[in-house]
Amino acid sequence: MPKVLCIIALVISLLTFVLFLADLLMGMSGNVALAPFKYSNMIVDIVFVASSGILAVLSWFTLREQV
Repeated sequence: MPKVLCIIALVISLLTFVLFLADLLMGMSGNVALAPFKYSNMIVDIVFVASSGILAVLSWFTLREQV
């Protein structure tokens, strides 16, 4: 069961990372119409990208310890 939880956390963090990074990059490049959240707040995008990256790294290290 702990392996499954690590994999779920890894997948969710990677999806969050991609979603908010796409919003940040699309908003900064001027394609606000294509941004998932219409580039509402740059600080929120940066915080979510950093947080989901940290969660992904922690989930990966925990998964590697369990093997």
